[in-house]
Amino acid sequence: MDTPSHSYKRLLSRAASILAKWLRQAYERRQLSQLDSRELSDLGISPGDRMNELSKPFWRD
Repeated sequence: MDTPSHSYKRLLSRAASILAKWLRQAYERRQLSQLDSRELSDLGISPGDRMNELSKPFWRD
């Protein structure tokens, strides 16, 4: 059985993990927004795909 202390540590760890994921997604979307059409083409990303990704809030995958 988990102790309250262990439960809080797990909760804090999970919250930190989620926050890190959101920060990474926000960073990656900012980087994506700065690519020009040639760079997008090199990556196989269409302008529509980019707009779809950039329209997402930071917390959505």
